[in-house]
Amino acid sequence: MRTSLIVLMAMAGLSVAMPVTAKEAPAPVNPLIDYDGFVELTRDVRSYRAERLLPVNDFKRHAAAAGALLLDARSAEAFRQGHIAGAVNLPLPDFTAESLARVIGPDVNRPIYIYCNNNFRNNIAPVMTKARPLALNIQTFVNLVGYGYRQVWELGEAVDMNDPAIGWVKG
Repeated sequence: MRTSLIVLMAMAGLSVAMPVTAKEAPAPVNPLIDYDGFVELTRDVRSYRAERLLPVNDFKRHAAAAGALLLDARSAEAFRQGHIAGAVNLPLPDFTAESLARVIGPDVNRPIYIYCNNNFRNNIAPVMTKARPLALNIQTFVNLVGYGYRQVWELGEAVDMNDPAIGWVKG
């Protein structure tokens, strides 16, 4: 009896120590999220975006043209604290087909000029530098193209927000 008890205790210890080999449950599928589609869109937009990065003087000139939209996709609070003069704010998390149409208007070919935190080398509020792969410029550009706006141009340089040529407006 004593031997049986020792064997049972040893087996119980082994069962706890042995890894579970049961098949894991599949990840839930959310029909409202398409990661593969996002990866494909991002891949498709990459070379298109690379051709649409403008030096600051061209960016400022084109963004000021009649019919152009200067879009700031930072948070409403960051925008309130400061932005480039003439910019309109629509925070990236608020992008939907409806909100974009309301801000941009009915013309999907309207030229849109974007900038974000990583366009400013100051790294102070309200333009704290984001991790480079997570710069909001990338997501903003990809989202605009994904919603059908292909006339997107981006400030391609890091500038000083205190440079009078930038036209920074403090909140």
